[in-house]
Amino acid sequence: MNLKILLPFQVFADTAGVTRIVAETREGSFGLLPRRLDCVAALTPGILIYETESEGEVYVAVDEGVLVKTGPDVLVSVRRAVGGSDLGQLRGIVEQEFLTLDEHEQSVRSVLAKMEGDLIRRMATFHNG
Repeated sequence: MNLKILLPFQVFADTAGVTRIVAETREGSFGLLPRRLDCVAALTPGILIYETESEGEVYVAVDEGVLVKTGPDVLVSVRRAVGGSDLGQLRGIVEQEFLTLDEHEQSVRSVLAKMEGDLIRRMATFHNG
């Protein structure tokens, strides 16, 4: 199989000769072998594993995204990805960086929630008045 891992502004990995892939979804982990039927899967933050004859198993911590398999090509599109050989370290990266919102994103969500609440209150006042 040919595996391509895409980030928003760059290609993280482009690997040919992949013999198997293991990815994580909300329903759990699943594997892809070269003759598997075409499929699409929504990925959750976790560890993506792929194997080649030359490199052996390769581990990549990925953020949420989408996996698409069409024929021999597997395209993984995620927001962030980090490679490494230490599974414990990669699992820590997933837990610290990918599963928690950064402070800026949390403040933006808070401001939007307040704006939505104000809009709803004003519409209710306008409708009742």
